Amino acid sequence: MNPGPLRLIWICAVAALVAAIGCGSPDALQAERRAAAASESQAVGGTTQPDNRAEPPSVIARPRIVALGDSLTAGLGLSPSQAYPALLQQRLTAEGFNFEVVNAGVSGDTSAGGLARLDWALTGDVQVLVVALGGNDGLRGLPVQQLKQNLSQIIERARARRIAVVLAGMEAPPNHGWEYVVDFHQVFTDLARKYHVAFVPFLLQGVAGHDELNQRDGIHPTAQGARMVADTVWAALKPILEAQPRTRARGGGPPGS
Repeated sequence: MNPGPLRLIWICAVAALVAAIGCGSPDALQAERRAAAASESQAVGGTTQPDNRAEPPSVIARPRIVALGDSLTAGLGLSPSQAYPALLQQRLTAEGFNFEVVNAGVSGDTSAGGLARLDWALTGDVQVLVVALGGNDGLRGLPVQQLKQNLSQIIERARARRIAVVLAGMEAPPNHGWEYVVDFHQVFTDLARKYHVAFVPFLLQGVAGHDELNQRDGIHPTAQGARMVADTVWAALKPILEAQPRTRARGGGPPGS
């Protein structure tokens, strides 16, 4: 049974990088826009404050890795322990890295929303920022230049605080036209090159378009798919951590070992 039009959007989004194709569903876009509108309707003073936003974490001694993103980061449809930031935390602990991972994902968020809440997300001793935004910009067909400006400001403000950045790329659905798809894709490549940040070309690499790795909506990963996303991010994150001094737990193994 066809799991629905949302699945087609993401299959086409991946295929659009190698061939010009023409699918996409107005119903899918409307569903995503309704989710984003519900989130945006609770904005206060320009700062997005959706229902599922967690309270600001308390300041603790451990340095932090913050994952700033949308529902793919928040883990929509999964338990908190199954979202990829939680899986990164497990990997860090297992390999003896003394970091706390903060999940700053908000479902329905755009790059503008991520920028608006950046200062809140960067509370505490943040050492690394994983930026995984843009999916909702693409689904809603927001201007590519706006996406680029928002992501640029996020990177620049993080770098000004001496925070290392991992930039995760995303793809746009092809129903906005081939030119939009190409320009959208190029934003992430251009920013990674300009700012010399660690780069994940596509956050959903190996996951998008695979039924068994996605929930019924065809967009959000299953628990197994989230594990693959965590592996993809980890490949870019680990070299940054290994280059930083005093980031492992005492003795080189997991804390308490």
